[in-house]
Amino acid sequence: MDLIFLILCTLCIIVIFAVLSIVHHQYVLRQKLKYIPQIDGYPFIGSAFELIKLSDCERLKWFISYMETTKEGIFVQWIGSKPFINVFKPEYLELIFPSTVNITKGMIYNLLTEWLGYGLLTSTGKQWFHDRKLIGPTFHFSILDQFAVVLSEKAEILTKCLERKIEKNSGKPFDIFPFIINAALDIICETAMGVDIHAQEVTTKYTSTVHTASKLIMNRIIRPWYWINSLYYSLPSGKQFKSALNALHKFTIEVISKRKAERELQNGNTSEIENEDNEFNIGKRKRKAFLDLLLDQNAKDNNPLTDDELRAQVDTFMFEGHDTTAVAMTWALFLLGNNLEQQEKVHEELKEVFGDSEKPASMKELSQLKYLDRVIKETLRIFPSVPIISRKLEEDVKLDNYTIPKGTEVILAIILTHRCSEVWPDPMKFDPDRFLPENSKHRNPYAYVPFSAGPRNCIGQRFALLEEKIVLTAVLRKWRVKSVKTLDTIVYGGSLILRPNEEVLMHFTPKK
Repeated sequence: MDLIFLILCTLCIIVIFAVLSIVHHQYVLRQKLKYIPQIDGYPFIGSAFELIKLSDCERLKWFISYMETTKEGIFVQWIGSKPFINVFKPEYLELIFPSTVNITKGMIYNLLTEWLGYGLLTSTGKQWFHDRKLIGPTFHFSILDQFAVVLSEKAEILTKCLERKIEKNSGKPFDIFPFIINAALDIICETAMGVDIHAQEVTTKYTSTVHTASKLIMNRIIRPWYWINSLYYSLPSGKQFKSALNALHKFTIEVISKRKAERELQNGNTSEIENEDNEFNIGKRKRKAFLDLLLDQNAKDNNPLTDDELRAQVDTFMFEGHDTTAVAMTWALFLLGNNLEQQEKVHEELKEVFGDSEKPASMKELSQLKYLDRVIKETLRIFPSVPIISRKLEEDVKLDNYTIPKGTEVILAIILTHRCSEVWPDPMKFDPDRFLPENSKHRNPYAYVPFSAGPRNCIGQRFALLEEKIVLTAVLRKWRVKSVKTLDTIVYGGSLILRPNEEVLMHFTPKK
């Protein structure tokens, strides 16, 4: 009996000390952050319950409202007992983005690792530096030229799909987002993995599975109890997420396995393969995908990636490379459909560069589309594809009078920076000329960061911009567009990506 009593007393003391340690840690942390503007919340749960009740669109409006009332460019949001320091002042971003120490992604990205492994998006430290150096050459601008052929082919298929829909609808508006996202999926599958899945012509489960996984991740982020793996995967949403991951991983693994087997077969016939590559490197059958280029680099590396690490990198290409560009192109058409004067300037530029030609755009012609460049930039300002980025600080960061302690989660709120009226007057006005050289020269370079900045900037940004330019050019050379909804009435929100939450209905009128 005495022994049992002693054990119970010991356990009670351990629990009490654990609770006191947690309380003390919270007290110290809150004292360090008390001078930073705070979002109101409940003790121990913060604003978690409030966020759960909101839709994606309402959640984004709620988030933006704090930017409009907090002039300091920084505020703290508590989810459970965890603080998230939201930073959006360009001068503050300038002290975080360029760091080669504070490169560790935040907790949000930890929840992505079961999907993306430790690819470029989620890895950190020595592994990230190694992988970035390894993968960097696969995105060299000279290699991107080859992919322009794929982009043009897929853009042509998109215009044919749109033509059929326009004819079928007899002048009625229709939702453009499914068409754009299928085109983007077609593009990334062929350029990243060398696989033509015909996403624009047949129904594919891959897109819907990616969307399901993305939405489930966002739901998990705002529910602190879902952060416990053993609990999450015992619930229906966790089981659904696991099922989605199994399907996504199976697809990628099969492609990598097939690619490696093909390479082994080719090793015995090098001269013939080289001749074929030289002849068809910009043709449909023999050009290399990012996966091939990655395997080439991997073969030369002293510390090559394992099969699981290769899968993680390819899954990351797929995740980051189709949803982000799809929403960017959709929002560009939507904004042009609401700003007909600016759209007319695009058409005038297209007429000046292409005349009456119906040939696919060449790289030289694309480089002349300066106004369309500004349209894409302004679209990504209003609708950054990735609205927020998070970092876990590896060292203290001082922002004016505020000191953000090591170990804290910082939210680099790109969408707030891009929509801050102190940085961008009349921020919701669509004005591509904001990006004229004379209008940009005095602007802080960190006021516009749609592809992040510093060492962890988006490695595929040149590819993304090329894709957006080619696809938008193909569509706008054929049609004028008009949006049904306005910027004030369209429903959208962030589930990792700033996506429309309703149909993006548009009218298409053939150009004369």
